[in-house]
Amino acid sequence: MPYRRTPKVQERLDAQRETIIAAATRQLAEHGYGGCSVAAVAERAGVAVGSVYRHFPTKADLVVHVFRQVVTREVEAVRTASAEAGAPAERVLAAVDTFAQRALKAPKQAYALLAEPVDALIDAERLEFRRAYTEVIAEHVAAGVRDGSLPPQDGRLTAAALVGAAAEVLIGPLTSGNATDVAELRTFILRALGGSDARHA
Repeated sequence: MPYRRTPKVQERLDAQRETIIAAATRQLAEHGYGGCSVAAVAERAGVAVGSVYRHFPTKADLVVHVFRQVVTREVEAVRTASAEAGAPAERVLAAVDTFAQRALKAPKQAYALLAEPVDALIDAERLEFRRAYTEVIAEHVAAGVRDGSLPPQDGRLTAAALVGAAAEVLIGPLTSGNATDVAELRTFILRALGGSDARHA
């Protein structure tokens, strides 16, 4: 007869899983992907290494789960901030500003999300991460084209280019702590959008 977990056993396992995920999230934020070993997560969570593997077969499986939670939170913050801005160009600026500011507050985590050498499984999550940001910005670019405040353009193409540029600009500050280049992002974005403010940026 197959073993069936009692509700209390399952409850304990679920609680342990959440503890492991929380520990991995903090470990990633403080030490990046390279410092997010299963042993380090287990120690932080106060569990045996085998307990981590019971829930997540590999380090990559664990970090993918953490990535998805972090990305969902970060994209929602960008979506909320940009929705509160005024004209479409200002919404795009708010989206990138929020993206950059939050990245600089958690540089190890942001570097892991953007550029740190990782397993192929994590790399696939990065593509989803960029797509999610691209969708937010593309909506605002399309709105600007519709209302005439931005010149005709492919909103998704523009958004993808802006997300790629922002990520590239951030890599230096995330590793060096020098955020000088980030200040120039606003000017670049306005010029790239072709909005009426571009010539005054």
